[in-house]
Amino acid sequence: MATPTKPKRRARIVAGSAKTVRDASIYLDDRLPFARWLRPQLRKLFPSHWSFLLGELALYSFALLVLTGTFLTLFYKPDSDVAFASTVEISLEVRGGLLMRQLHHWSATVFVLAIVAHLCRVFFTGAFRKPRELTWMLGVVLFGLVLFESFLGVSLPGDQLAMTGLRQAQGVLLSIPLVGTYLSAFVFDGEFPGNVIPRIFVTHVLLVPGILLALVPLHALILTWRQKHTERDHEHEQRATAAGEHTVTGGPFFPYFAIKNGATALFTIGAIAAIATFVRVNPVWEHGGYNPGAYPVSAQPFWYFGVLDGAQRLVPGWEIPIGGYVLQPGLWVPPLILTVFFGVLLLYPFLERRFTGDGDYHHLLDRPSQAPVRTALGVAVITFFTVLWAGMWVSEIPPVMRSAPGFPQPPPAPPALLTVPPATYEMIVMGLRVAVFVLPVVAFLVTRAVCRRRSA
Repeated sequence: MATPTKPKRRARIVAGSAKTVRDASIYLDDRLPFARWLRPQLRKLFPSHWSFLLGELALYSFALLVLTGTFLTLFYKPDSDVAFASTVEISLEVRGGLLMRQLHHWSATVFVLAIVAHLCRVFFTGAFRKPRELTWMLGVVLFGLVLFESFLGVSLPGDQLAMTGLRQAQGVLLSIPLVGTYLSAFVFDGEFPGNVIPRIFVTHVLLVPGILLALVPLHALILTWRQKHTERDHEHEQRATAAGEHTVTGGPFFPYFAIKNGATALFTIGAIAAIATFVRVNPVWEHGGYNPGAYPVSAQPFWYFGVLDGAQRLVPGWEIPIGGYVLQPGLWVPPLILTVFFGVLLLYPFLERRFTGDGDYHHLLDRPSQAPVRTALGVAVITFFTVLWAGMWVSEIPPVMRSAPGFPQPPPAPPALLTVPPATYEMIVMGLRVAVFVLPVVAFLVTRAVCRRRSA
């Protein structure tokens, strides 16, 4: 007969830990019935295609954005007089400060890129249709808030580049008839630059992030979790049957989708960390503090702000004198373009339903070729904004500035990325002005014809 042996210490620890976890789970479930809610949620099916992870890519870059922003808030001084010195101190004196700044920058860039890619996937596949209109509208609102938040973040360092952008924003405010001066005084707390940095700081750190922290879970988790996810149309003939719209495929949330999400999170954070380590951005110590009247720093805007900058270059400098006012409609056109764009984008599910008469529930995704008009419209809009964006890359060679006798000569303007003589610049601008009207129409007609041929 074998003599029983005492279990080893490691086995006792494992058994005791398992018993503790089991008892704690039973204790909590007796008081908070998690099991009845959690069990079906863990078995909820999620799609397996990689394009469905674009939203998760945006989510994890947003999480890294919040973490790095919290670190920077501990050291940044939101005062107009010391904002630039504070940014330089974070970059060069605080241990890990420059890495955190660059992590914050690239997290914001990846966040916007992922949102644009996710938005394009949803649009071109028709995933915004009934019953997901509210999810789409929340996504559009998030997109607009993120662009606004990015502009505020770029303005906080208080260097020459940041204040030049704020000066342009003030010019747009001042161009608004009747109320422009009041709006500028309210935003800047008086004359430029006024006390704008503390106001930007509060808006950038508290107001907009608070709204984002409320809308991101609502858009990405609550509404998505409560609805059946969209399905890829694997079988073209399946669309003819009602069963295809109600079939649920994919893997369970745990462990299948949870592991994919974990891998996506690690990949996102690792890729952003690698870029932030090896690619330097926004060296404010080279730009210098704000100097009124000095040339702006030679730097192109971020790609999502380049649309506004390019549009301002392509719009003629109209001036319309009315009474004692001189209206400058050229400054209004770029903001109006973005306002109309976001308005149409926000209401697009209802506009498409109105013109197509399709009010059915849709859980199957379209191939882009199956919706020729929608796909052609999307390509035309992308072409339109690409032409506007191209307008920011060329600049006119600035004239040589000379001081009056006895005064020091002003420093030369910094070289831009692409400068051309005035005659060449005018020719390029005229070509882009024609292209901004012609190329979107050509892109629409060609894309619609290709889609119709593919779906025939």
